[in-house]
Amino acid sequence: MIDLYVYYKVRTQDAAALEARVRALQAALAQAHGVAPQLKRRPETRDGLQTWMEVYPSVSDAFDAALETAANAAGLDGLIAGPRRAEVFMDLTPCA
Repeated sequence: MIDLYVYYKVRTQDAAALEARVRALQAALAQAHGVAPQLKRRPETRDGLQTWMEVYPSVSDAFDAALETAANAAGLDGLIAGPRRAEVFMDLTPCA
């Protein structure tokens, strides 16, 4: 299992519309895939842009494809300034 982090920039004037779409997307993914998604943003706004992050903890390696398909269907690209970037992290195995 991995933790998937997806971050991107959002124009302040598009934040409310995007939030509604992302929350609906995450609710659908939670229902379909049993994930517990989170939505976060940096506290500051710079040059009219906010930085947002979607967090999907403990998902399978194949989840990113489902997320990509869902994000495209939700039409997020029109409300995001620039690309969505994904990072994958995994837990460290403790030494025995």
